[in-house]
Amino acid sequence: MANEIITRAFTDILNLNRTSVKGYQEAAEEVTSPELKSQLSQFSQQRAGFVADLEGYAKQYGIDASDDSTIESVATDAAAAVHRGWINIKSAFTGGSDSSVLEAAETGEASALKAYETALSAQDIPAGAKTVFQQQHDAILQAKNWLTQHKNS
Repeated sequence: MANEIITRAFTDILNLNRTSVKGYQEAAEEVTSPELKSQLSQFSQQRAGFVADLEGYAKQYGIDASDDSTIESVATDAAAAVHRGWINIKSAFTGGSDSSVLEAAETGEASALKAYETALSAQDIPAGAKTVFQQQHDAILQAKNWLTQHKNS
């Protein structure tokens, strides 16, 4: 059975990725560029893959992957919901410019990176879980860099 630190790390990261799937789907619907729609949809699919991978690891450690009741998870999900709402609000004010949607997604990625860094720095996280967290962190960093590069082009 996993300890509280491991459970909280998995739960928080799982919820963050579940929210990212939705956020990227919504962002893809907001942009007008076919290239951006495609890439944002790919990021959404990537995050869905992260969820599947994390759920598999969570089961290995005896963690109920559907448990989203930790205070941190609720706060993470609430912050992500606010962020998705910000994308919608910002789109209403800016006419849904692609760069504003990418900027909002970039902000979301910065938050995700912080959550991963917190999980990676936690004590007692098994080596296998840390490896998965690090790989996903690196992929999120690549996505953030892509968003940064494309938001002004």
